[in-house]
Amino acid sequence: MLPTSSLPSWLSKSQSPAYQTSLQRTLQQRENIRTTLRSLHLQKLEPPKEIPRHLFDFYSIAEACHPHNRKQNRYSDIAPYDRTMVRVGSDSQPRYLNASWCLERSGRKWWIASQAPLPASAHSFLSLIRQPISLPASASSLAPNSPPQSTRVRTVVQLTMLVEGGRTKAHSYFPAVVGQSDVHYPEPSCSEAALRATLLEQVELPDACCIKSKVSISPVGDDDHHVTFHHLLYTAWPDHGVPEPEDQVALMNFLRLVDSTNRGNSQDPDPPMIVGCSAGVGRTGTFIAASSLFRAHGFLPPAISPSVLSLSSPLGPLPPAFDADLVAQEVDSLREQRPSMVQRPAQLELVYSLLEAAFVQ
Repeated sequence: MLPTSSLPSWLSKSQSPAYQTSLQRTLQQRENIRTTLRSLHLQKLEPPKEIPRHLFDFYSIAEACHPHNRKQNRYSDIAPYDRTMVRVGSDSQPRYLNASWCLERSGRKWWIASQAPLPASAHSFLSLIRQPISLPASASSLAPNSPPQSTRVRTVVQLTMLVEGGRTKAHSYFPAVVGQSDVHYPEPSCSEAALRATLLEQVELPDACCIKSKVSISPVGDDDHHVTFHHLLYTAWPDHGVPEPEDQVALMNFLRLVDSTNRGNSQDPDPPMIVGCSAGVGRTGTFIAASSLFRAHGFLPPAISPSVLSLSSPLGPLPPAFDADLVAQEVDSLREQRPSMVQRPAQLELVYSLLEAAFVQ
């Protein structure tokens, strides 16, 4: 148990086992409603009379369930909501990707939460990094301080190893040897050029349990039109679990490394980042939640262009007992934007633990 005198009162209160049990039950009940609604969409069923139509439509995953798109979902039960789904390419010819726009509730920074790309979706994923980014349509009129339309992804955060427990959790989309290249082809319905991904640099950073890579992307046969991005792999986070206590200091170092790496361009100082694990929900949601709360409490620099978009849930607010709990509010807000974010109770507890550790450092 950490000393409570240095913690905000709401964070001290959250250390009670009874409080945590009540909170986890409440958050799970709300997520169960969302899961039920997604299941109806997945089965192409109409909602029963007791479910309001606006609630059913709000949690639509119709695009992810389209036969042409379903094969690009790594897991059949993890599908982005239509209203927050990231669209690749032009508005006239959008391409599907299992990725969601997510806004930090406390820190006010935008992220793209993504599954680890499959071989069939690697071209779309790399295209997302190459293209200018447009924030969700719902944000355009409410976020005057949002990143400029010409911004693009410069940092990708990966929280899963390629193979864990003997199972493939992610597929590589750039080579492991500096100087070598991989070529990725678009889906048959897409007329874009194949993309070449070349590993330019790679370094291990043990204090952050990180392998940091610099990667170039260019159309095959057109190396003059290349872009680069940094890929930051955290190597000490087990699937369905949390880092060991001795690795949590490294995780906090990694949080800071991710933020500082993304701020390296004076002309575009703080663009949205892509963050993913295998499904892009458990470890991914935990990382965004921790980043948001670190930012809000001064343990990370504030967002340079904080969004003013106000997010609310058609399920209503959390019960009054959790009004002051910023972790609870953050996790529930993320689950409104992408299914199953912060998937496990241990991952919820990790967000509290990291924030507590930051306060007493």
